[in-house]
Amino acid sequence: MAFFESEIVQEEAKRLFVDYQELMKLGSDYGKFDREGKKVFIETMEGLMERYRVFMKRFELSEDFQAKMTVEQLRTQLGQFGVTPEQMFEQMNKTLERMKAELESDSR
Repeated sequence: MAFFESEIVQEEAKRLFVDYQELMKLGSDYGKFDREGKKVFIETMEGLMERYRVFMKRFELSEDFQAKMTVEQLRTQLGQFGVTPEQMFEQMNKTLERMKAELESDSR
């Protein structure tokens, strides 16, 4: 079975996309959240990033031609901004860590 024909792959891709869209919509009000709301938002974003990282690793490990092409397209697109997928994840993690640090300093 081709990688993209897998119901599991299709369902996870759909869930990741929907969850990301909803989180970004919610995140536009981040500044209005109380401390606990910010904490939940950060934890949810960390979970989403981990799910995305695992999803992308499946693409990288797959022998399917389309999966390999998808990884290469992502690398090319990110490369236009001077970033690798690994750097993208690293930057996202740094941003989340900075958000956590701000939350901690606000509680003092």
